[in-house]
Amino acid sequence: MDRAEMDRRMDEHFGFEARDDVAGVLSTLAPDVTHDIVGWPAGPTHGRDKARAFYEALFADLADGRVACERRLYGENFLVDESTWEGRAPGRPFGIEGRNRPLKFRLLHVVEFSPRGELQREAVWVDLAAILRQLPQD
Repeated sequence: MDRAEMDRRMDEHFGFEARDDVAGVLSTLAPDVTHDIVGWPAGPTHGRDKARAFYEALFADLADGRVACERRLYGENFLVDESTWEGRAPGRPFGIEGRNRPLKFRLLHVVEFSPRGELQREAVWVDLAAILRQLPQD
């Protein structure tokens, strides 16, 4: 895959996330995807059906999200995406009471693509310290 195609695939994935479209997000993943949100209590999952639970929880916990790409690094069939997420936290993102407060944090995605261009492996790190600072649990 060339850089333009990787960008298109990631932008499509983020677009579905921005619309809270679980089915759309899952369509960007390979059927046997390894989905690893580092620090997520369930740990890494394998397969679209297992990734579904994460996205359903995420879309209940965060709202009006926008992802802004800061930079991307590319390799052969993989990319590293450094982005900023901004929106609201009506639920309990990452187990932290949101109370519908505004929230902004950094994300780091390491994505490997399948030969068909689907996300074969998605590993994501979130800036939990920034989330904790913005959502104090007084």
